[in-house]
Amino acid sequence: MAAGRVLVYGGRGALGSQCVRYFKAKNWWVASIDLAENADASASVVVRATDSFPEQAEQVIDSVFSIRFFYVLKVTAEIGKLLGEEKVDAILCVAGGWAGGSAKAKSLYKNCDLMWKQSVWTSTISSHLATKHLKEGGLLTLTGAQAALSGTPGMIAYGMAKGAVHQLCQSLAGASSGLPSGSAAVAILPVTLDTPANRKSMPDADFSSWTPLEFIAE
Repeated sequence: MAAGRVLVYGGRGALGSQCVRYFKAKNWWVASIDLAENADASASVVVRATDSFPEQAEQVIDSVFSIRFFYVLKVTAEIGKLLGEEKVDAILCVAGGWAGGSAKAKSLYKNCDLMWKQSVWTSTISSHLATKHLKEGGLLTLTGAQAALSGTPGMIAYGMAKGAVHQLCQSLAGASSGLPSGSAAVAILPVTLDTPANRKSMPDADFSSWTPLEFIAE
């Protein structure tokens, strides 16, 4: 019998994979949602890349708790039939990414679109899933950024997206947010995570000052 049940949005990324491994080691049932399967998870939902937010949201909401693995187009099975009376203890949204550039950058529009998809779409979908499938007293965790607590002129798109995640988290804390009774919505605000991608892009940085992925998972 599983010790608990957790949903990890972004479960194939560096941080998400670490979270999946951590909870599996603790004998939890873990579902991963991402653009690719996580073989370590108890169940995986692969979200098809799309330019439509409602379409991606429906992919996840319609299919997330299937015990089987799906290349999702549109799963029509009802969640109630798949879950029964079961709820999850936690939903962790650790999807995201980074893009630099000022308001003058030629890539501004492209980067804004990408950051919105990676951070805001995933956080919003996770929040809606929490209203349906999180236990009373459960935990919803979103991923913000310390940098977005102030202006980010050198990374406009990133700062806007993470600022939106912060606002979403604050709104979810309200009494009428739709979250289950007694549940908590929190946002982690990392500075720099110690990931392979960050080490590759910043090879001369002081890695010892970065936050280990194991620390976040724990």
